[in-house]
Amino acid sequence: MEVYQIRVFLEVARHLSFTEAADALNLTQPAVSAKIKSLETELGTSLFYRLGRKIQLTEVGEFLLEEGAKLIQVENELLQKIENIKKGKYGSLKIGCTMALAEGWLPNVVFEYRQQYPSIQVQCLVFESAELLYQAMTSQTVDVGISDVNFEEFSELSATAIDAISYQLFVAHTHPLAQQRWLSLADLRKYPWALLPSGTPSRLVLESRLSELGFSLDGFLQFETVDTMSLMRTYMMQGNYLGFATDFDFKPECELGTVTAIPIQEFALSGTVYLVTPRRLAQANTATSSGRRSRSLNPVQKLIHLLQAKHSAAQPGSNVVRLRSPSFTRRSNSSPRPEVLTLSIGVQNSTIPAVTAGLIIQRLGLLEHFLPKEGRYSTTQYKIQWQDFSTGAPIVDGLRSQQLNIGVLGDYPLLLSAEAGQNTRLISFVSTNPDGSCNAVVVPNRSQLQSVDDLRGRAIAVPLRSSAHGMVLRSLNAMNLLNQVNLLPLESAHPFEFSEHYADSYAHFAPFHDIACRRGQFRYLVGCNPEALPAFYGVVVTSELAEQYPEVAIAYLRALSAAQYWYDTTPTAPSLVAKWTQLDSEVIVQILSSSYQPNQPGRFFSEMSIRPDWLRLHIDQLSLIPGNQELQTINLNQWIQSEFLQQARA
Repeated sequence: MEVYQIRVFLEVARHLSFTEAADALNLTQPAVSAKIKSLETELGTSLFYRLGRKIQLTEVGEFLLEEGAKLIQVENELLQKIENIKKGKYGSLKIGCTMALAEGWLPNVVFEYRQQYPSIQVQCLVFESAELLYQAMTSQTVDVGISDVNFEEFSELSATAIDAISYQLFVAHTHPLAQQRWLSLADLRKYPWALLPSGTPSRLVLESRLSELGFSLDGFLQFETVDTMSLMRTYMMQGNYLGFATDFDFKPECELGTVTAIPIQEFALSGTVYLVTPRRLAQANTATSSGRRSRSLNPVQKLIHLLQAKHSAAQPGSNVVRLRSPSFTRRSNSSPRPEVLTLSIGVQNSTIPAVTAGLIIQRLGLLEHFLPKEGRYSTTQYKIQWQDFSTGAPIVDGLRSQQLNIGVLGDYPLLLSAEAGQNTRLISFVSTNPDGSCNAVVVPNRSQLQSVDDLRGRAIAVPLRSSAHGMVLRSLNAMNLLNQVNLLPLESAHPFEFSEHYADSYAHFAPFHDIACRRGQFRYLVGCNPEALPAFYGVVVTSELAEQYPEVAIAYLRALSAAQYWYDTTPTAPSLVAKWTQLDSEVIVQILSSSYQPNQPGRFFSEMSIRPDWLRLHIDQLSLIPGNQELQTINLNQWIQSEFLQQARA
């Protein structure tokens, strides 16, 4: 039975005339008779009594007249809905999300979506764990997922970063910690915690980070598992427990002042909000979203279009660095005997231009976070040894003797690490001082010396094999004073420990000469750097590490990039660095900036791209000085391995 047969029948039944029905349907009378005869044959019964030239409905005909009209109405509605879907005016969308996002992030998105597409019915399903959301996605219970845990490890799903999410410590406003502005996990293990159940995203994030840093919740004084955020709030308010949650979870309470959010050092970087779609649809949705106008997209594509527009507006052209998402899959406890990989890293934590490559990575636990843990590294246990030095010379020695396998060095010692066997590889710059003015010579205020010319027959104390030493050698050689000025080793790490009677003048790198002058004991000597070359700090690794564990070198650069991003985007970063180094924050800001500004001389700027031309300038000038001829043997093409940086940025 065809719907069109019913249409013909209804016209005949209304007119009780084949001729009039044929006119209404724009058919011939024989065609109408044929349709009715075919329908009666299919039904096995007559629909009309024929009384001469008149016809009357049979009992079945009366029934079909009443019920057949409903069938035509259903067909009309169905066709209209199909047309609306084709025009983008109708549809439905089921969104699955985790708890934190359902309360704090998703409502605004759903509201904006419904404002743009009021005919699309939206249903939000909230899941307590990432695993339940995964099951809903794979069973097609929901069309898309919004999650703060990545699903990239599953081949059937595709995850796209769409926003940031921050994890913080929350306490009642009356808690003793409420006045703190920055805390480390190590400071918090002696307090009781209230945490959501295992498998919830915030619990996964916390446990994953603790594991990276080498400890677990078992090392905490006490923690209670609570089933809801309201129960966590009760523990916080009535029992002075600490809560760990996202910045969405207690937003109203923080605005009212009843709850205080405190940044945690190991969660200085934000996490990521992901849009999760079936991988089989991801490519089609992406291609269609870019190729069609918004009104012709399906409901899922419209959501993707909306989220992409919001994300682009929130992060215009920025290279955002965020914490990696934890995995919620259970890994086997039976594993081969782990390989212990020791990373001995020589850094200069008091040297401000180098803090993003050492001190900040160390404090924020970034290297532990980015070190590879998959594939050949799935059973690797990392033993990280940070060794802090006041100058670069012992780092060069450590690299040569294989006691260190990663080093952060200024320009002159950086080059020294490359000579004598080429046992290092330069994988990145850290910061640059384009005008080369961040090394200087100072003299005591009482000194009669005014310029470098006055140093003939006198002495300069300088940290040997440091960037300041390289500057002094180049300057004295350019002024033909190299044989007329005595160089003394400066062992002191800090300028305020300079002895005014040890030497006639003192050469040092930033920030030490700055501090000496700021304290009022010293002043700058004029003309100490007549042929200034760009200054820079870089990261070198041993050739063994580069060849055997390239993924580890790449991880270090990702940690460096994250440290620079944090320093550049966190307003409190200079004050925290000042606290860690026990220096004035004004000195930190004066010496290290986020990006190059031509109207700001005397500063270092965060920059990871290697400049072979600058390296060549230093080699050409330094190799003219006795004792440095071997620098000319450095093969820059072999020593510089920029592919590590390229992969870190990929």
